[in-house]
Amino acid sequence: MYDCICVMFLLVVIVRAFGAEDDTAFCEMLGSPELPLLSKKGHVTIGGAFSIHSQISKPSLSLTDTPEPLICSRINLREFRFAQTMIFAIEEINNSSSLLPDISIGYKIFDSCASTLPSTRTVMGLINGQERTLGKTCSGQSSVHAIIGTSESSTTIVVLQISGIFQIPVISHFATCACLSNRKEYPSFFRTIPSDFYQSRALAKLVKHFGWTWVGAVRSDNDYGNNGMATFISAASQEGICVEYSEAISRTGSREQVERVVKVIRRGTARVLVAFLAYDEMDVLLEEALRQNLTGLQWVGSESWITSGHLAKKRYSGVLTGSLGFAIKEAKIAGLQEFLLQVNPSQDPQNNLLREFWEATFGCSFHSSLHGTEQCSGSERLRDINNPFTDVSELRISNNVYKAVYAVAHAVHNMLKCGQKHSCIWKDHLEPKQVGKHLQNVNFTIQSGERVYFDEKGDPAAAYELVNWQTNPAGDIVFVAVGSYDASLPNGKQFTMNGVKITWAAKSLERPQSVCSESCEPGFRQAMIKGKPICCFSCVACAAGEISNSSNSAECSHCPLEYWSDEDHSKCVPKVIEFLSYEETMGALLTAFSVFGASLTLAVSCVFFRFRHTPLVKASNSELSFLLLFSLTLCFLCSLTFIGQPTEWSCMLRHTAFGITFALCISCMLAKTITVLMAFKAKRPANTVLQCSAPLQRTSVLGCTLLQVLICVVWLVLAPPIPYKNTAYATEKIILECDLGSPVGFWAVLGYIGLLAVLCFILAFLARKLPDNFNEAKFITFSMLIFSAVWVTFIPAYVSSPGKFTVAVEIFAILASSFGLLFCIFAPKCYILLLKPERNTKNHMMGRNQSKTL
Repeated sequence: MYDCICVMFLLVVIVRAFGAEDDTAFCEMLGSPELPLLSKKGHVTIGGAFSIHSQISKPSLSLTDTPEPLICSRINLREFRFAQTMIFAIEEINNSSSLLPDISIGYKIFDSCASTLPSTRTVMGLINGQERTLGKTCSGQSSVHAIIGTSESSTTIVVLQISGIFQIPVISHFATCACLSNRKEYPSFFRTIPSDFYQSRALAKLVKHFGWTWVGAVRSDNDYGNNGMATFISAASQEGICVEYSEAISRTGSREQVERVVKVIRRGTARVLVAFLAYDEMDVLLEEALRQNLTGLQWVGSESWITSGHLAKKRYSGVLTGSLGFAIKEAKIAGLQEFLLQVNPSQDPQNNLLREFWEATFGCSFHSSLHGTEQCSGSERLRDINNPFTDVSELRISNNVYKAVYAVAHAVHNMLKCGQKHSCIWKDHLEPKQVGKHLQNVNFTIQSGERVYFDEKGDPAAAYELVNWQTNPAGDIVFVAVGSYDASLPNGKQFTMNGVKITWAAKSLERPQSVCSESCEPGFRQAMIKGKPICCFSCVACAAGEISNSSNSAECSHCPLEYWSDEDHSKCVPKVIEFLSYEETMGALLTAFSVFGASLTLAVSCVFFRFRHTPLVKASNSELSFLLLFSLTLCFLCSLTFIGQPTEWSCMLRHTAFGITFALCISCMLAKTITVLMAFKAKRPANTVLQCSAPLQRTSVLGCTLLQVLICVVWLVLAPPIPYKNTAYATEKIILECDLGSPVGFWAVLGYIGLLAVLCFILAFLARKLPDNFNEAKFITFSMLIFSAVWVTFIPAYVSSPGKFTVAVEIFAILASSFGLLFCIFAPKCYILLLKPERNTKNHMMGRNQSKTL
């Protein structure tokens, strides 16, 4: 295979060694040159490399014997149509008066046999030509100015590695590997089919669109499949899709390998299979899939096979019905069908390829020696045949060949400066390198209205149709466009569905599900399972205060500060605002006790007013008694300010009203105690003491109360209590409370009341044993004990009580201490006034002293 290259290389070495000026030295090819299958001479020659045969022999290799030539067999009618489409486009250009006038295009078409080894011979045949002797040196020109082909990425790379040395432009109609867009490695490569860089991403978006997060993958074990699948897996990972397995097959591999791959697919749990396969590998895989009865899978295919009418018409249709995949947009080429139907061995009776095509199409033979086979007459009609060669209902790749030929023609047209009114400026030697430079700048529109151009990487615009395999009423497979993908559009608008109903695997009308784990409903999050892919997860309920409002949320999100999760943990709702209200039981009971206490105090006031002229009331210092009853009424009523929704005014009122009323109340108690002490300890006459004590009582009560008022005013001016939404104590609710503003102010108010109470208690304790039948000091002492016990207990309860219970504790302390003062001071007096009136006399008040006198 490499004999031509090696001999030419040796000749170059010999010529350089002995001098190129020797007239007897010639560059001569040893061995047989590679001959084209189809050819025609012209001013400009375009080479073609197609996989016209799909099967290749495997010669035995030996270190001592020359390898046998490779033999290609099993004609590929689809590829033969590509070759004829190239010839059709060339003939159409040659007959055109506007494109390359007076310039004819010739062609040389070789068979790459869908394999890398024959592709090497093909590219050498395209470059060398058929001349056996070049002259004194081996620096001759290439026999072609551009090459169209091949149909596979791997064989195209082989062609480029050799043709790239001579800067011969190569335009592929079907090589989609993204690796070919590398301008540093392949500066002279162009293609009329989009790169797999876009197709792989489009397939990932397709899988994501239908909610398939768990897929299997199988690929061709070549540059096309390996690079395409690698790009797909990367794009799928970004879309949150996991690949359960990724297997590779080769059409030249062993049957055991294909069996193993199908068994892996059968064992897999993914119901969607992404097949990034060339046509030949797909054919091999389907044969084994039928043998192992592999059914029920949703196939997602690449453009290499997704519109293959040959696969659709074979017995694979039952397996592939419902398949989805992206394909090149179909087009119409006027006149192509008639051209294809005129192909006949009589056009070139010596051409073996035309005879082989005819025999394969009609199942006959031109050799009469073959028994059991009809002899071909050459008069058979292609119109009566329906096969991949004659089928032009959906021209996709053929249109790419058509565009490639026209791209070369336009490049040469611009290179030769051909115009509308004058002929082209012909050059004896057209440099392929110059053709490549002009190819980069072509921009034209073919007869179908499609614009043809190449970007800086030599790629066309990436646009696909989403094809679905459906069955028509006649039972035949048809390719129905159900969506599209345009990479030139902004992200998010590239993939669209056109609303056409899709047929799914096994002709199902319901979309199949393919997930590793069932979707997590709103209110749950995905939790990774150790040792398994990201698509395999368990569903964990969101914690309190967290939500997930969509399916398959990776994480739960926290609700804002004033919001909380609902019962389903699917949305945030405003938190319950808690405060001690009149409507709830606790608030209603405290209100009732407060009103009852105030009413009872007013009733006591009425009793005292009714008996104001009696000795008992007079002895109790009626002025201070009525002032004390008034202050107790205010104490009971001030507790109502603690109930209800806190506002700025209520927060300032509740604490100041509490402080001032209790200061007034204890001041009255203190004045009573001082009066008792003065009455019994004074050395002056009783009348003089009573006259002096009245102003002193008013002054002491007013002074003690005004001091508390001053403390409250300073507190309100510097840092007043304000409403505060407490979110720290309870996360699921907001406790609306009154912030003290200044804790120092609050404790100063409370401490001042405590100071008055302690002072009152001490004085009353000292006067408890003074001689009298009705000694009020004893009741004051007992009331101060209760008062002190209540408020000493209040402090730790107040600090430790949660939420609205803090307010309830404070109200309870107010009511308890108020009831304590009311009952201790006035209950004994009311008992005498109402039930024991005989004891309400002056003599009885002084009974103890009289008895001593007697």
